[in-house]
Amino acid sequence: MDSIKRRSLAFLLGVLLCLGANAGVLTRADIEHRFENRAVRVGAARASGSAVRVGDKLRDIAAWPLYSEQSPDAGPVGYVFETVDLAPIPGFEGTPINMLMTIDTNGKILEVEVLSQREPVFVGGIGVEPLIEFVKQYEGKTLKQEITIASGFGNTARFAEGSNRVVIDGVAKATASVRIVNQTLLNAARAVARVRLGFASHVDSGPAASVKKLPFEKLDLDALIKRGYVQRVAVSNGEAEKLFAGSDGAGLDAEALQKPDELFIEMFVAYLNAPLIGRNLLGDDNWASLQSHLQDDRPAYWVATRGRYALVDEAFVPGSSPPRLELTQQELPVQLRDTNRDYARAPQLPGLNTALILAVPPLAGLDPGQAMDFKLSLIRARGEILPVITQKPLLLQYTPPVELFDFPPKPLPEWLQAWMGRLPELILIAAALLLLTGVLLRPRAISAQPRRLMIFRLGFLAFTLIFIGWYGQGQLSIVQITGTIKTLMAGGGLSSFLYDPISLLLIAFTLISLLVWGRATFCGWLCPFGALQEFIGLLAKLNKLPQYRLPPRLAKLLSRGRYAILALLLGAAAFAPNAAVKMVEVEPFKTAITVGFQREWPYLLWAIGLLAAGAFTYKFFCRYLCPLGAALTLGGKLRRWKWLPRIDACGQPCQRCRHACAYDAIATDGKIDYDECFQCLDCVGIYHDEQRCVPKLIYATKGKTIAIRPLKS
Repeated sequence: MDSIKRRSLAFLLGVLLCLGANAGVLTRADIEHRFENRAVRVGAARASGSAVRVGDKLRDIAAWPLYSEQSPDAGPVGYVFETVDLAPIPGFEGTPINMLMTIDTNGKILEVEVLSQREPVFVGGIGVEPLIEFVKQYEGKTLKQEITIASGFGNTARFAEGSNRVVIDGVAKATASVRIVNQTLLNAARAVARVRLGFASHVDSGPAASVKKLPFEKLDLDALIKRGYVQRVAVSNGEAEKLFAGSDGAGLDAEALQKPDELFIEMFVAYLNAPLIGRNLLGDDNWASLQSHLQDDRPAYWVATRGRYALVDEAFVPGSSPPRLELTQQELPVQLRDTNRDYARAPQLPGLNTALILAVPPLAGLDPGQAMDFKLSLIRARGEILPVITQKPLLLQYTPPVELFDFPPKPLPEWLQAWMGRLPELILIAAALLLLTGVLLRPRAISAQPRRLMIFRLGFLAFTLIFIGWYGQGQLSIVQITGTIKTLMAGGGLSSFLYDPISLLLIAFTLISLLVWGRATFCGWLCPFGALQEFIGLLAKLNKLPQYRLPPRLAKLLSRGRYAILALLLGAAAFAPNAAVKMVEVEPFKTAITVGFQREWPYLLWAIGLLAAGAFTYKFFCRYLCPLGAALTLGGKLRRWKWLPRIDACGQPCQRCRHACAYDAIATDGKIDYDECFQCLDCVGIYHDEQRCVPKLIYATKGKTIAIRPLKS
C-alpha cells in the first residue's frame, strides 16, 4: 500500500512539474526592468517621446497595462504579456514556447522577445538565433492583418502579400516549429485584444466580407425593408407582458395590461456602409459625411426604435455605448458606440423615439457579412426603494443581405497550410511508401536476385537519407515520444504533430507497419540515421576495414541496454522534464540529420563516434543504444504475422541464413528473432534462390521438394 502511495505521489509531482512549465515567470519588476533598458515606446508615449509605466497585472486577463508617463490618467497605451499564460500550445518537445509580447491599443505588435523554448531544432541544433530573428518580423504588424508563414518548400506564390495579408519568412529546418510560434503569438495577442480592445472574432475566422461595388438605385423605406436591407422586430404590449410572465416584472405595466394589442416597441437595424442602404436611408451628403467620419471602414449600424419603449433613456450620454443594447456574433460580444451624428433620424420613418448611428471599434473583428444578434434589454423595476430589477431580451437576429457583399475565401488553418506547402514532398514520400509496401508484401521479385535487391535497397536508403532526412526533415525521434508524455501530463493536446506533415505521415505508416512486420520496416528502411549507418558500414567493407561481431552474450546484454535508456528517458520526461531535454541527446539524429552536422564539437564527436563504431560493428547504435528502436521493438510485439518463411532444414542443420544475417537476428535453431530483424530481405532472397538456399540446392539435385514449416519465433 505504501508503494502505491509513493508512486501516486511521484506521479502527482511529475504532473505539477509539467504544469508549472506552462505558467508565466515574470514579475512586474521584471517587465519594468525590460522597458527601462530598451525604452520601448508605445502609443501616445511613442508620439510624445515619453517613457511608459507598467501597471499592475490585470485580473480579467494575464497582461500588464502600459501607461504614458506624460498622461498617466488617460488610460492604457498598450499591453505586455507572456504567451504561455494565454496560449500554452505545446511544441514538439512537449513544452510550450514562452514569449513576451507587447501590443498597443490599436492592435499593433510592438515587440516580441523569446523567453524560453525547448524545441529540439533550436536547442543545440541550429541555435536560438534564427528563432529570435524570426519573431522580430512581427514587429509593426497588426492583428487586423492576415499573417502567413512562407513555405520553404515548393511553390510559394500562393502566399503573396495582399491588401490585408503579410508574409513572414520561415526558418529552414524548423518549418513546423515556427508555425507553432505563429499560432502561439496570434492566439495570445488576440486573447488580450478580445478582452481589452474589443476584438471579438474567432482566431481562425479569416478575413471579413467587404461591401460589393453595385450600381446605385433609389429605394424608399418600404423597398429597403422588403429587400431585407432594413430589418425590424416589433413587440406588442401583450407580447411584452408575456416576456415578463412569472417574474418580478409581471403585471407592472398598467397600459400594457389595458391595451395589449398596441405597439410596445419596434426596433430597426440597417448596415450603413453599403451605399444602397446608407445613401438611401441617410441621404447622399449625410452618408458621405459618415464615411469620412469612420475613415477605416469599420462597420456602422443604424439602430432606431419607436413605440412606448426606447432604445435609450434620458440618462444616455451621446457618444457612449447604449447600455440597453448588446451585439453578439458567434456568441462573442461586440462593442457598439454612438457616433453622435445629428442626421441619424431617417426622415421617411415618422414616430421614432430614438435613432442612433452605432459604430464598431476598429479591432472588434466583426464580419458584416455574417449573421449577428442585436439584443435590446426590456427593463422593469418593482418598488421605489432598492427596486427589484427584471430584464428580458428582445432579440433581432440580423441576417446581412448576401448580394451586398464580396466574401473572400477563408484561410486554411495553420496546420493545413503546412500540409499544402509540402504537398509535392508528401506525394513523393507517399508514393515511395506505397512502393515499399508492395515490395515487402511480395518480396520475392526483388530479393531472389542479390544484385536487384542491392540496387533497390541502396536506392531506397539513399532516398530515405537524402530526401526524407536531410531535405524533408522527416527523421522520427525519441523526442516525439517524450514530448507526447510531457504534453499529456500537462493536460495539453497533440496538435503540434499536425504542423509536421512529413513526420506525421511516417508515424502513421510506422504504426501500421508494426502490426504487419514489426519494428523492422522503420528501422530497416525509413530511418535516415539508420540509412547513414548502413552506408558507412558498406564503405567500411569496401575499404576492407575489419568487421567485428560481438559475442552473443555481450550483444544480448547491450541490446537490453536500449530498453534501460528508453525507460530512463520516459521517466525523465514524466518527472524531470528539464533533464530530459539534455538526455535525449543520446540520439545523434539531430546532429547528423536535422542540422547536417552543424553543431558544437561535443555533439559532433558523439555522432561521429557512433558512426565510426558502426564502421566496425554493423549498425552499432541501432542495435545496442537506440531508444526509439527499443520503443518500436516493444510496439512490434503487436505484429500479427510471421512473414519470414522457413523450411524444416533451417538451423537443422543449415546455417546459411544465420551466417548471412548481419544483424544476428537468426538463432542457431533457425528461429527468427523479429525483435532484432531489420527487414533487409537477405534471408528472404536466399530462401527463394535455389542456388543459394543449401537445402533446396541439395534436394533439387535429388528431384525432391521441401515443405515449408513455420518456426515458432
